[in-house]
Amino acid sequence: MNGTASQQSSRQPGSFRDPRDNFRKDSIDSDYNYTNYNYSSYRDPDYSKQGDSASWDNQNGLGKIHKKKRTHKPSPPVTFTRRSLALIITCCLVLSAALGFGGAALGNAIFDDSPAEKTGSVKTTGYTLEDATGSNMTVQEITEAAKSSVVEIKTESVSSDSWMQQYVTEGAGSGVIITNDGYIVTNNHVIEGASKIVVTTADQKEYEAKLVGTDSITDVAVLKIDASGLTPATYGNSDQLAVGDMAVAIGNPLGELGGTVTAGIISALDRELVIDGKTMTLLQTDSSINPGNSGGGLFNGDGQLIGIVVAKSSGSDVEGLGFAIPINKAADVAQQIIDKGYVSGQPSTGMSYTESSGQNSVDRLFNNSQSTANVYIASVDGTNAKNAGFQKGDRVVSVDGTEITSFNELSSIVTSHKVGDKLKYTIIRNGQTMDITLELEEKTAS
Repeated sequence: MNGTASQQSSRQPGSFRDPRDNFRKDSIDSDYNYTNYNYSSYRDPDYSKQGDSASWDNQNGLGKIHKKKRTHKPSPPVTFTRRSLALIITCCLVLSAALGFGGAALGNAIFDDSPAEKTGSVKTTGYTLEDATGSNMTVQEITEAAKSSVVEIKTESVSSDSWMQQYVTEGAGSGVIITNDGYIVTNNHVIEGASKIVVTTADQKEYEAKLVGTDSITDVAVLKIDASGLTPATYGNSDQLAVGDMAVAIGNPLGELGGTVTAGIISALDRELVIDGKTMTLLQTDSSINPGNSGGGLFNGDGQLIGIVVAKSSGSDVEGLGFAIPINKAADVAQQIIDKGYVSGQPSTGMSYTESSGQNSVDRLFNNSQSTANVYIASVDGTNAKNAGFQKGDRVVSVDGTEITSFNELSSIVTSHKVGDKLKYTIIRNGQTMDITLELEEKTAS
């Protein structure tokens, strides 16, 4: 290469070579010799002054880069007139309102098609008992349809105290009109022993009622008043009830609050309970039931009569336990009483009984609760009982191996059997104990 001999002769072995020589073509030889270097010819490649360019050598594959200073032209400001600004704001408000209404309509359409809304269990308008039970009518509508068929009942009974003094006992309950000419169904225990029965209808008219008949086993009784054009209840089908169905009770709680309405649900079906010595299969409800509601109506979500209220569980720790006779049973019993005066297929001993506390005058005076109760035969009426040899005044000690300490215990044993069953009685007569076997007969009179 021309002009390189003198440069080669002047190179010293191991001499230092400034790396910046790479930036000058004329300062680089094939052997990387250090040559005369002009510092003034060097420019920092990142340095640019007044738009000048910095050049890189293209030797060994390096390209040439020109770096220029950029200038920025400012954008013109955006301006709005008052009219255009007002128009933009108005358009934004209209668009927002349209999106809001559209979203609400879409939400309602989605919820309206949901399964929960179809079944009536949840509504966007709020929770009601009708929604929860799937009732076809509101409680107000049920009340309007059924209240005219429910009556108040007041009774008077003549009783004697331990000193053989007579006094009048008053009682109260409820009843349901089942025909427009004055037949009324109620509980046997509401009118049992009553010497006078007064019925007050929903329009506050009073009637003295006549007892048509009663069945102590099912606790159903039928009354008749001299009236016409009454509003009878519409029977429902208690066999089609389900737990959770609407249950509305209408009655006369405390004997003073006629026409009281309470609402709840059917809590259970086919409850077997022993009430006053009688085994009964009942509906259970949490509708509020109180003394005086007995004999009143229990209605379903269509305003139909599904039960005759019979009892409630009481106690300081008991709440929401009411019971009713299913209407399919009560209506059949009532119709048999109307038609023939008794209920077919009911077992009977053919005898009536009286219960004594077993207390003497001193026990009664000091209220000695340790004395035992005794059950005596008051009359022998049935053919089977007469043929077996029972007599008035016999004290019943045990029946079927169970000691008898109250009439309710005796009644419970009898009602748990069928017509034709045989029971072993142990009695005491004139101080002597004897056993007598009795075959149960069909009850043919109230």
